[in-house]
Amino acid sequence: MTTLELAPEVADDFDRIFDHFAQYAPDTAAIRIEEIIEGLDLLERHPLIGRPAADGLRELVLGTRSRGYVALYRYVESLDVVFILAIRNQREAGYVR
Repeated sequence: MTTLELAPEVADDFDRIFDHFAQYAPDTAAIRIEEIIEGLDLLERHPLIGRPAADGLRELVLGTRSRGYVALYRYVESLDVVFILAIRNQREAGYVR
């Protein structure tokens, strides 16, 4: 099974996402973060499921509409590791860095 590794910056992404949920949907904030994490777990079994992106990266769409997020990642086949680099709301223009 493929290993998942989160870049340190992903913690900032989760903080930003959680803060947004806490402000606008406090009753469901923890559940929605859990849904994002469960979506990322798909990469353990299907590391190439995401759509191709620039520079050999891939994007996995998690959820739909206002509940949709996009995870930017790189799969290194020789190591069988997925490096998750960033997570953003699909309505955001780009990844925060």
